[in-house]
Amino acid sequence: MAKKDLNAKAPAAERGTVSAQPRLHQRAPEIQRFGTVSHMLPLDLEEPVRLEMTEQLNLLLADTITLRDLYKKSHWQVSGPTFYQLHLLFDKHFGEQSEIVDTIAERIQLLGGISIAMAADVAETTRIERPPKGREEVPVQISRLLDAHQIIIGHCRELARRADKLGDDGTNDLAVSDVLRTNELQVWFLSEHLVEEPLVHAEDSRLRSAS
Repeated sequence: MAKKDLNAKAPAAERGTVSAQPRLHQRAPEIQRFGTVSHMLPLDLEEPVRLEMTEQLNLLLADTITLRDLYKKSHWQVSGPTFYQLHLLFDKHFGEQSEIVDTIAERIQLLGGISIAMAADVAETTRIERPPKGREEVPVQISRLLDAHQIIIGHCRELARRADKLGDDGTNDLAVSDVLRTNELQVWFLSEHLVEEPLVHAEDSRLRSAS
């Protein structure tokens, strides 16, 4: 059944005037299609450059949103002896990735493009493997996060080189200063949790060299 237009109930004299009645259920055609950029922006960057950069940035954005959400999943579901440390670490990294998401999305919009936003669109675009709905062991959680970081870091390096070649200094700076360096630091913090070391008794150096 079609929804009624509540605005039609207003007296004819009130239509088109200022009113306290909210105008609900409004729809209209898109004002800009996804995958396009605005024309004639005073950025000193040609439209083909901005088209290529926004396309690449949207790939990076989809992967970063996925990594961000993977951190929150890990934050909620982590278990075991390192629960407290990792619970806090995962949430810290989630917050840092959330800031990166906003930075990338705003860069896309600044270049005249349209940033990817909805979960279904992100799921179709991301190159990061989808985890199961259930709970996984800590080493698996960390390994998934490291694999996701590796995808983003590799793309960052390619994007930075390409942006530099095309003269897009802003995207180059974002890729290196905001995304790459943060991801590299998070990889360090994660990977140290996968080093197998004794917690209480030091291993005899003679046994270690023999093995």
